[in-house]
Amino acid sequence: MELREPSNNRLTLQLCLLAAGTFVLGVDGFVLAGLLPAVAADLHVGIPAAGQLTTAFALAYAIGSPIIATVTGRLDRRTVLGVGMVVFLVGMVAQAVGPTFGTVLAGRVVAGLGAAAFQANAFAVAGVLAPPERRARALAVVGAGVALATVAGVPFGVLAGQVLGWRAALWLIVALAAVAAALTVLLPRVVLPAVPLRTRLALFGNPRMLALLVLTALLVIPQFAVVAYVAPLLGSDGPGASRVLVALVVFGVAFVIGNRLVGHLVDRFGSVPVQVVGLSVSLVALLGLWAVRPAPAATLVAFALFGLVGSFQVIPQQNRVFAAGGPVATVALGLNGSMIYVGSGLGAALGGGVVATAGTAALAPVAAGAVVVTLVAVALTRRVDRTAPSPTPA
Repeated sequence: MELREPSNNRLTLQLCLLAAGTFVLGVDGFVLAGLLPAVAADLHVGIPAAGQLTTAFALAYAIGSPIIATVTGRLDRRTVLGVGMVVFLVGMVAQAVGPTFGTVLAGRVVAGLGAAAFQANAFAVAGVLAPPERRARALAVVGAGVALATVAGVPFGVLAGQVLGWRAALWLIVALAAVAAALTVLLPRVVLPAVPLRTRLALFGNPRMLALLVLTALLVIPQFAVVAYVAPLLGSDGPGASRVLVALVVFGVAFVIGNRLVGHLVDRFGSVPVQVVGLSVSLVALLGLWAVRPAPAATLVAFALFGLVGSFQVIPQQNRVFAAGGPVATVALGLNGSMIYVGSGLGAALGGGVVATAGTAALAPVAAGAVVVTLVAVALTRRVDRTAPSPTPA
């Protein structure tokens, strides 16, 4: 791969173009959570079943990502990014017009495949464009698209859905996806070496890499177990509807602040210490959410803490996986993206199971238990970083 190191200003612009796409995917990832009761009612299914739309999207992403990466291995990443966003757009249109749960579910699967083509490549391109000393910050810039979505796009989408119907929120995402697809033509030409599917999947046979990839899934389970069911958790009728909007705004503002900090913190202190701090704060926030849920102000404080460290898990983990990948670092980063969606799907499934069997009041303590398990896993994988190969991009 021949790729000149871009200047700081040009690199920032390129990363922002990639972040525009992750912004769109971030809006989609969270907006349905705020409209879940309306989606369930319109499609004539229960809230736990509607929540599994998130699981379907996540599994499509996780399974499709390595296959898409293999099939498109020799293509310019601009092409893959643009086509991926268009496929995502088509899936969103299918959801917006789908009359039944089955058609909306199929649309989620198509959108998940498009997201897999875009997002995995967005982080891989960021990883190879940035010099090693700026890699964590570069990944954080691309991840900032998701952060901005939570503070700006998601509340606006939820408000549009509450006023105009949940399908209107999906049409908003369609329009944003069209803009993001058009912006990909401004990216530099990046061609990565083609890697066979067998080589990609062989990373799962490496015990060190497998440990990190499993940890990636564990890291996002607690967040999605709660956030995917924020509407029923806080109440979606009457005053509860406004509480959902306010909670999403508070979560999003805190998420943006944390995302601005995380890259610098990782570059200075290392990935594992930042993850431990983030998980510890998440544990406190979840236990607080469980203890004070009837008190709106205290609930917002808990959501603010939860949002503040929302990126303290994924961004450091991406840095760890990239470093551990050595000669196949970008391949490892792509698989890591799949595992993020495996974790989000498992988190949504876990949350749905809890809501169906124990009620929304049990969501926070169950998620807190998942955080404890993850803290143990982080400690067990710590030596992987000390034995990782040199992070030479593939």
